[in-house]
Amino acid sequence: MISAAFPRFAPTFAFDALRGRDWRWAALFGLFFAILLAGIVDGQITRGNRGITPINSSGDFLTSGIMVDVTGDNADDARTKGWREAQRLAWTQLYRKLNGSDGPKLGDSVLDGIVTAIVVEEEQIGPRRYVAKLGVQFDRVRAGQILGVSGRNLRSPPLLVIPVYAIDGIPQVFEQRSAWQRAWAEYNTGQSAIDYVRTAGTGADTLLINAGQTGRRGRVWWRVILDQYGAADVLTPIARVEYSYPGGPIKGYFTARFGPDSKLISSFTMTGPSPAALPDMMEKAVARMDRIYIDALAAGVLRTDTYLVLEKPVEKEDLPEEAATDEEVLPSEIDASVPTTAAPGVQSFTVQYSSPDVDSVTATERAVAGAAGVQSASTTSLALGGTSVMRVSFRGDLAALSAALAARGFKVQEGGGQLRISR
Repeated sequence: MISAAFPRFAPTFAFDALRGRDWRWAALFGLFFAILLAGIVDGQITRGNRGITPINSSGDFLTSGIMVDVTGDNADDARTKGWREAQRLAWTQLYRKLNGSDGPKLGDSVLDGIVTAIVVEEEQIGPRRYVAKLGVQFDRVRAGQILGVSGRNLRSPPLLVIPVYAIDGIPQVFEQRSAWQRAWAEYNTGQSAIDYVRTAGTGADTLLINAGQTGRRGRVWWRVILDQYGAADVLTPIARVEYSYPGGPIKGYFTARFGPDSKLISSFTMTGPSPAALPDMMEKAVARMDRIYIDALAAGVLRTDTYLVLEKPVEKEDLPEEAATDEEVLPSEIDASVPTTAAPGVQSFTVQYSSPDVDSVTATERAVAGAAGVQSASTTSLALGGTSVMRVSFRGDLAALSAALAARGFKVQEGGGQLRISR
């Protein structure tokens, strides 16, 4: 009897559940699936240590790799002397690079006035000794007057960078930190003819920008992503590293691609004596990639896909001719029922702010992102101890953004089509 009853019970219970008689089980399963899905999405966005904020997108002069080894009365005094020594060495190196000579020796007070940031690449701090590898960033306007360099070169339209790094044959972007991502974040893009749009790889970046997206061809979704980051097209630099054996030589394969169709521009290989040489290889590879994209821009290869530009350019002949009249239209004669201007959509603006430390950067980004109408706010150029630059996507015009930031407690200054905020 038991063996005869059991085979009838199981299918009958399943059949009843499928017909909806036991709706409680179906509801419980749906709730469990929703919680599981929410946990996966939350983990993909908020968990993990993978974001690296780009440190420099300005047009300032950056001199990297300055080695200092100084002593002082205490740790702070040694560090201050080390930074001052780095400024002197960096100035001599920069002047020699641009003019072929050592140039005038500037005092510390003058250097303090033209240096905008000190980038700490490596440092060791002792009780009375400071050993470090530093980068020094000079203001382009103030330092350019002494260097004999002025003005800015024409640059490309804003191009979103998606650095793909192959790990064990699996392509990744921001799923975890990589030497390739760090090299792009630390590269001084301000002196390039390419207007790179780099992301930190935090928040929704891991969902919107991934290796799978680089293989899609649909222009509609690409337009949504590019609008989110204020870019006109996309660059896809790809890096793949092969290891011969543990501790042995390494070989890197690099490919420069462009556009939604992932058009191949150029490729090259580099080698290193050991895995310890990987950061240096990546740094040189990014500089070489930049040169490839600059040459492609000059050759007319980096042309924005017409299907990514939704707005039709206005031709001169399409503009209506102005009516020849001397009559003055009084405000009372204007039909108030007809709007004179259309409501602006989402636009991208540049906002400068003071960033004395890392905590101030995070706090400012959160405060700006919380302003009414702000769609996204991310730092595109980080200068600790100086002035950083943030890219803000806002639904409205510049005046409306200024008012929204003022409502958040910021002091707002407007000039040159951008804003500068402070507390």
